[in-house]
Amino acid sequence: IGRMEEWLAAPVLMEADKGAKYFATIDINMDDIKEPILCAPNDPDDARLLSEVAGDKIDEVFIGSCMTNIGHFRAAGKLLATHDGQLPTKLWVAPPTKMDAAQLTAEGYYSTYGKVGARTEMPGCSLCMGNQARVEEGCTVVSTSTRNFPNRLGKGANVYLASAELAAVSAILGRLPTPAEYLSHYKNLDATAADTYRYLNFDKVPTFVDKAGKVTMSADIRAEAKKLQDKMAQ
Repeated sequence: IGRMEEWLAAPVLMEADKGAKYFATIDINMDDIKEPILCAPNDPDDARLLSEVAGDKIDEVFIGSCMTNIGHFRAAGKLLATHDGQLPTKLWVAPPTKMDAAQLTAEGYYSTYGKVGARTEMPGCSLCMGNQARVEEGCTVVSTSTRNFPNRLGKGANVYLASAELAAVSAILGRLPTPAEYLSHYKNLDATAADTYRYLNFDKVPTFVDKAGKVTMSADIRAEAKKLQDKMAQ
């Protein structure tokens, strides 16, 4: 906390050294991307267009990990709310933090997850870690996690990496959608995009602000924090 307060008093952002050289510069024209891109099983470097893999049967879906923020869970919730009854897939939902989970609960999204039969996990890594919950052996999964290395989410599992929105649509259909099917579902999010993808800012959460305002530190601790910061800067 002491080091953070030092930074807040004189904030300096990281920037490249003058004359820095890079191994490669990659320019991507986003206007050329007309459909979602996934990573195919089981290699995070094996990027595919959705049209190349559309129709693959999906057994389980995981929406979670540090790759997601609260907006992704709202988007998934709004897509899932259009589905009547239980999903044809096993859906795992694990927000990255307890604060996200509390806010999503307050906004009613946990109720939506429950209505479609989703399994809500304790906030944190969940399936992404690979040593907690596991998917069924040999199943095919769509996941928002960081990697899809062999056997990480489950023994013999085939794991696609995708966005939370594509994961939600896959959970509803029980297969990877066509680009047209995906866009048909996604267009319904446009009308509420500003609200859906609204960040959860700590300074806007009353309970967090209240607790943070009561944190105190002695002058000795502040001094030690300053010494450590100076030492690390050398």
